[in-house]
Amino acid sequence: MKNNASLIYNLFLILGDFLALVAAFGGAYILRVTLDARPLIEAIPALTYLKIFLALLPFWLIIFALLGLYNSSIYEKRFSEIGRLLVGSFIGLLFVIGYNFVSAEPVFPARLVPVYGFGLAFAFLVIFRNLARAIRTVLFGFNMGLTNVLIVGDTKITQELVDSLIDSRRSGYRVLGVVGSKKYTSERYPALAVFANFQEATQAAGDGIHTILQTELYANEDKNREILEHAQTNHIAYRFVPGNTELFVGNIDVELFRSSLPVIAVHQTPLLAWGRVVKRLFDLLAATALLIITSPLFLLIALFIKLSGDGAIFFRQTRLTRFNQEFQVFKFRSHKPAFSGLTPEEAFTKMNRPELIRVYRENGDQLPRDPRVSRLGRFLRQTSLDELPQLLNVLRGDLSLVGPRALIPQELSLYEKRHAILSVKSGITGLAQVSGRRNITFNERRKLDMYYVQNWTFWLDIVILLKTFRAIIGGKGAV
Repeated sequence: MKNNASLIYNLFLILGDFLALVAAFGGAYILRVTLDARPLIEAIPALTYLKIFLALLPFWLIIFALLGLYNSSIYEKRFSEIGRLLVGSFIGLLFVIGYNFVSAEPVFPARLVPVYGFGLAFAFLVIFRNLARAIRTVLFGFNMGLTNVLIVGDTKITQELVDSLIDSRRSGYRVLGVVGSKKYTSERYPALAVFANFQEATQAAGDGIHTILQTELYANEDKNREILEHAQTNHIAYRFVPGNTELFVGNIDVELFRSSLPVIAVHQTPLLAWGRVVKRLFDLLAATALLIITSPLFLLIALFIKLSGDGAIFFRQTRLTRFNQEFQVFKFRSHKPAFSGLTPEEAFTKMNRPELIRVYRENGDQLPRDPRVSRLGRFLRQTSLDELPQLLNVLRGDLSLVGPRALIPQELSLYEKRHAILSVKSGITGLAQVSGRRNITFNERRKLDMYYVQNWTFWLDIVILLKTFRAIIGGKGAV
């Protein structure tokens, strides 16, 4: 049984986006033509202006569709949706400006109209999308628009799926039951229906199944074929969730092996081929620009460190980057000279405070008042200015602007899935650093590093950089 709720929601988004764009450029016309007394370039009547835009806006919506703004994988993620709305609004505006350039009949009565229109369009689209999401959540609470799902299999993933889907108001799913032998109960929900076999489940559900989620492949191939054929015959969505979910992360390609056999190729990261080229070019351009802009500050910090006492200006340490390659990382020295270059274990042992080793590691490789750090060094760390020389590492190709934390060789054994983390270049900043670097644990940092490696996109890099600048400006530098 096909569920039309997602189709209706998509149509609602298309209609809402259309009305938001009409309201935006109608408002732009009013702001510049009606409320602004300055002379106009062209005296275009409001009705003519509106007719032109009504004819052009379907092409704008096509641009939105090409950007995936009507796909659940995008509109379910608020930040990704906002980013694509911004890009789509800009591209749509360029399309209208291009039409205005080649058309014999002008579109805009004044230059400020497209500027106002762009700003209002983005604002109205974001407001509408959030309103649409809120309305859908309310409807879910009344059991409207839910997707009925049947889970097949007894694996660890089954329990995770039940836990994540059982709150239908948040997930948009109604779990009809589980085909298996275990009981799935919790304080959060009553006992779910458990069916001994697939035939029993389909008889009980009738035509009410919208999606089948299979979490294990049976040894009996006929049982697997029965489930898939039932889904295809009854036009039910079918998804297989592998028990080893870590196998199917990162970049996945389905290809024909030897021209006939379909195989799944699983890469550790989607940062491959042209992605690496684009990322490297961006690193070179951005690092060069940042070094030029910050060069006076760079020299001033170096002078202060030199005048503050003995010791080198730069702190150098062997770190690991992509493919386990070692390199020398550069930072402005923030440690007192006696502890510069030592590992935390060596430094705390040297100062006769070995108990701090455990505290340091359990606290996510940081201490609120690290005794190794000088007064100037503490300021540099709080403002993240100690990281400035790492731009040289970026130019040399040792680091990227964004990536997982650069590991110390001695720490390698402490990192679970370390080889996956080292499948991309380490970075100056990263997802862990902008996700509450004072408040998250060591293991949570590594999970965020793994997420970045497995889900890299160029847009994600831009988001992380923007959040990094916001954290620095807001005084939330590293400890």
